[in-house]
Amino acid sequence: MISFLVNGVPREVDADPETPLLYVLRNDLGLMGARFGCGLGLCGACFVHVDGVAVPSCDTPIWSLAGKSVVTVEGLTPHPVQQAFLDEQAAQCGYCVTGIVMSAAALLDREPHPDERRVAEALDRHLCRCGSQQRMVRAIVKAGRDG
Repeated sequence: MISFLVNGVPREVDADPETPLLYVLRNDLGLMGARFGCGLGLCGACFVHVDGVAVPSCDTPIWSLAGKSVVTVEGLTPHPVQQAFLDEQAAQCGYCVTGIVMSAAALLDREPHPDERRVAEALDRHLCRCGSQQRMVRAIVKAGRDG
């Protein structure tokens, strides 16, 4: 059994210790916000916060979470970056958005007023095929200004 917090709720998971966090979140806990993309931690679709740091859940084994706190996009709400994405119509297809929102929220926690360059650097690991990155960057900068 692995014990950790998920969105502030204590959880115990009985699974192979090497099971990726993404599978536990989606299959065992019913939290569908983190999405499977590449399965290698390279695309960003599955990012969640572990002790406040945005990490890919697809290659984070649950054994590494014992005693830690995980926050998914479901546990993030409400957050200024989510409202800014709505206000700026920053999302298009939405597949990458939850991971990007998680990275943006982690950035704003560390650096409340980033400029466009810092936001672009923070989102460098995220793949977005729709071409809405500039709207997302503007929305995150806005969230930092307004939040």
